Amino acid sequence: MNYISTRGGGEAVDFQTAVMTGLARDGGLFLPSAIPDVRADLSAWAGLEYGALALEVMRRFADLPANDLRAMIGDSYATFRHPDVTPVVAVNSVHILELFHGPTLAFKDVALQFLGRVFAYYLAQSGRRLNILAATSGDTGSAAIAGVRGRFGLRIFVLYPHGRISPTQERQMTTVPDDNVFCLAVRGSFDDCQSIVKTIFRDLPFRDRYELGAVNSINWARLLAQIVYYFYGALRVMARTGARAVRIAVPTGNFGDIFAGYLAARMGLPVSRLILATNENDILARFFNTGVYQRGTVQATLSPSMDIQVASNFERYLYYRVDRDPREVCRLMEAFAQSGQLRLDRVRSAGVEELFAAGTCTTADALATIREFYGQYGYLLDPHSAVGVHVGRQFLSPDEPMLSLATAHPAKFADAIRQATGQDIAHHPVLDALANLPQRCTVLPADADAVRAFLREHIP
Repeated sequence: MNYISTRGGGEAVDFQTAVMTGLARDGGLFLPSAIPDVRADLSAWAGLEYGALALEVMRRFADLPANDLRAMIGDSYATFRHPDVTPVVAVNSVHILELFHGPTLAFKDVALQFLGRVFAYYLAQSGRRLNILAATSGDTGSAAIAGVRGRFGLRIFVLYPHGRISPTQERQMTTVPDDNVFCLAVRGSFDDCQSIVKTIFRDLPFRDRYELGAVNSINWARLLAQIVYYFYGALRVMARTGARAVRIAVPTGNFGDIFAGYLAARMGLPVSRLILATNENDILARFFNTGVYQRGTVQATLSPSMDIQVASNFERYLYYRVDRDPREVCRLMEAFAQSGQLRLDRVRSAGVEELFAAGTCTTADALATIREFYGQYGYLLDPHSAVGVHVGRQFLSPDEPMLSLATAHPAKFADAIRQATGQDIAHHPVLDALANLPQRCTVLPADADAVRAFLREHIP
């Protein structure tokens, strides 16, 4: 499988190049040159355990020897605490896909445990080193650190918005003692962090000199690993219910997770609706309901991983929405960069957007959903997962079951759980053990030059 840039520059590259460089050299994002049709394989896939299913999905995109890929998958998911890796739990009218059983208790582990091993595999072959530069709104940072900490040939520099993630999320990053881990608290929003990372990656001489790589969802391997759990969850729900299609609700801020679901649907997974759920930072919901993508001011909420106004993976969706026309992608992204707004003709690619529905969940709605599910069903949702459930239930169908993605363990957001239930019930031993550990971080201004200077100082 070859990979092309959403902006059309340069020649197609192989899987290794797409993964190790992260961002295309023309500033675009990598996508596979073709999307395989797997409809004929679905019946055989329905009973596969997670690792076997991952191999079947990934081998269609990754030109790796089968035994090597199988070993990487096995090692990646051996770190998870549930034998099903991403189990499905039925709660009243919703099937919950639990994605939080990995090392850092967030869905990012599914992709980043795999990506860390892919990095190590290619670096061992080449003898190179890689310096990972990442931005996080909360969970990506700790999951990325867990995937690469202590690994030879890898350093990781994680930018996060100072004072705008949960204390638990911060401790998961800043208490890691490994010498190859650097945590940078940026005085600004996640969008500022993300903008700094993209600015530095567009500086090609600097990027080449300091051998920078990406673990954010701009990296294709992240999306590849996430496609797997859409097949796993949907096929299990259809087997349990006898349904011929499912609806899937996805809490999202950066559009990476739901875009993986979109790719699964394009591969042939019977998804009748992808339901995009946002909190008050609703730029994506507004786009799918109005056709206008317009940057606003970031609002702090109880679901901080979704407190985003510029979704980095939206460009990948644009590519398909404008009939795979890279020149039009460039025009639209330039318009957005200049004005903070872009508009799309809703008629041009009607077949693409008909798959999506979208809605917004307020903080009050999320707290009420957490309270209801715990009080009535004994099931505890974290605030991000509650956003997905709340919006997903607006689109229930009697014939098509609802699968809703649970993206984090509730213990990561204990304050929100206390607000919702009035009880201190959100705990996990992994997180409780971090409470009194020493922390390491450097506070920097929201300035790309300040981050460049830090990288120069800490990369030999």
